[in-house]
Amino acid sequence: MTSDAVVDDALVRSAFRVMGVLTRAGAAHDLSLTQLRVLGILRDRRLRMTELAGYLGLDKSTMSGLVDRAERRGLLARGRNPGDKRVVDVFITPAGLELAGRVQAEIQRDLAPATGRLDPRQRAQLAELLELVLA
Repeated sequence: MTSDAVVDDALVRSAFRVMGVLTRAGAAHDLSLTQLRVLGILRDRRLRMTELAGYLGLDKSTMSGLVDRAERRGLLARGRNPGDKRVVDVFITPAGLELAGRVQAEIQRDLAPATGRLDPRQRAQLAELLELVLA
């Protein structure tokens, strides 16, 4: 196997492991992977609906349905943009923030067997390399 193929294989295998952890965490809280991503994205920001749809690669109608379902669960809310009253923002509610924190802790716990084998320098290096791959 070429070195590129080895890297690609390792990246795919790690993606499957992470997706498994995310899928189980979402299922435990009746959340899809997309809903998990929305909670993660909105943990520290308030976005226009169109910006959120762009982050997720979704069209506006799909995004509206996703936000509607999360609003019914009390996880997200919509409000007028402070800078432009014609624009609708989406933001996480306190209940959504609490759930996002719990899910994040569960994900970290479930990834710990893999990441715990790395020393602090290796974890920092892994994070750097992953950021380069994702850029």
